Formats: sequence, C-alpha cells, structure tokens
Amino acid sequence: MPDEHVVVQAADVELVATGRGLGEGPAWDERQGVLWWVDIFGGAVHRYDPGTGIDTAIDLGQTVGAVIPRERGGLVVALTNGIAALDPVTNGLEMLVEIEADVPGNRMNDAKCDTAGRLWGGTMSIEEQDPPLENAALYCVDTGRSVRTVLTGISISNGLGWSPDDRAMYYIDTPTYGVDVLDFDAVAGEVSNRCRLISVAESEGMPDGMTVDAEGYLWVAVLGSRTLSRFAPDGTLDRAIELPVPQATSCAFGGADLRDLYITTYRSPDSPPDSPAGGLFRCRPGVTGLPTAMFRG
Repeated sequence: MPDEHVVVQAADVELVATGRGLGEGPAWDERQGVLWWVDIFGGAVHRYDPGTGIDTAIDLGQTVGAVIPRERGGLVVALTNGIAALDPVTNGLEMLVEIEADVPGNRMNDAKCDTAGRLWGGTMSIEEQDPPLENAALYCVDTGRSVRTVLTGISISNGLGWSPDDRAMYYIDTPTYGVDVLDFDAVAGEVSNRCRLISVAESEGMPDGMTVDAEGYLWVAVLGSRTLSRFAPDGTLDRAIELPVPQATSCAFGGADLRDLYITTYRSPDSPPDSPAGGLFRCRPGVTGLPTAMFRG
C-alpha cells in the first residue's frame, strides 16, 4: 500500500462483543443508542449497548441476514424467506413480505434501507458452489410492502450503500470480486447504468458488506484480507484499517457522534480456539458516518 495511505494498526481496533459464528449486518439505532447485529447461522439478533458494554441476543430459530430499525418502532429482519417485523421486547415475529419462498435452495442475505425508508435486500444460494449459482436477485420492498425485483442473475447479494446526495447506489455481488455503482433515482426508488467501480483481486479476498461515510467514501469489508478498506467515490483506495482477525464481514458507523466504526467478523471452522473471530469490533477512524435509514413500512 502506498506510504501516503493511512493505516490504523490492529492495536487501535478493540473487541467489544464476542461471537461464535457469522457476524453480519450491523446497524446503529440512534433511538436507543445501541448497535444491532446478527449471527446468520446462529439465527440470532444481537443488541450491543456501548453504555454498559453488554451484548445480548434474541434467538430467532432460523437464518437471519440483516436487522434494521423500523420507524414505527421495533425492528425488521431479513429471515430465510422474507422480511419480518421483530419486537425486541417480546421477541415476537410477524412476517411482512415473503421473498423467494418458492426457491427452497435460497435464503435472504444482506439488506438496508434508503433515505425514503424503502428496504433493499437480496438473496443467495444456501449451498455455496464453485462456480457459484447465479439464481439469486436483489429486491426492493417499498413502504407499502410491495416487492419488486431490481437485479437478477446474482450469486451472493451482499453489501449496499448510497451516496450522501442520494444520486448513486453501491452494490456488491460477492463472487464478482468488486463493488458496482448505479445511478439512483431517490424519488422513484429506481436504479440504472450499473457499472464496476472497485475491483478486488481474487488473491486479496472477497468483498462482503460495506457502509458509506458522510464524505461519500466507501468502507468495504474484504473477507480474507485482514483489512477494512476506505475508497473514494471515484473508486481509488484512500486507506485501510488493519484488523486482528482475517474475516471482516461488514461495518457500520455508530455512537452519539457517528464516529465509531463497528466491524462484524466471521469465525471459520479453522479459526484457532482462542481467536476473537466472529466477534464485534470497534475503532474510531477519524471520520463521521451517515445516520441509519429506518424502514418506513
């Protein structure tokens, strides 16, 4: 990496909550001052309270790809075959919309909301194959709960993000080894002109989740790289954070000032017994994040 790029050493990244599986989907909830995140295969939604340092989990009994605060209260979660409302007090679930319920080999994966409160989420094959299947898709759930297909021919629908001016949407289909950018119509909720913005060499790992900061820069978790990278809106590398574990899966800004960067990780079967892999990490990279957009459905 060029000398002018800032590298935050591993000592600046702290483990704030332990995990034993596939941590994913971090989302800051400004109403409660907590960070929500999921363990996909553990079927759990985690609540990390930075004020107390306590992390608690809600067992949903099925895979859960993402968790997002809901404007009317509570949360929405991307379950195996759709989007459901979750009451974190009673742990009650209510299915809102089914997605690919007729495709038993697929499940929901990453999901986020745009500033209008629409939910964007995609699917992937439960059994990952090589070469990967391209039978998944990206969907948009509007505030009236209608579902439309946005992109098809997807392998593993993953990271999502939007530019601060709402003119661009960023998207990751993991096995394509890159981040794509699309023109975004914030009023209509439509995308067009998909093209490659960032390419990741296969030797460096696989792009997974991401977030966008207030300056419009993209923070991309590259699974297997031991780093979290920040890219300018034109796709050039700005800096990288060195992590204490090799499998970063996603990231999100949080804290009262939105300057804490939370990073989820994966604990693979070959992780050493004493490894903190699978846990939730935090650092302060010196930039501010964007507020989490809530689901308005």
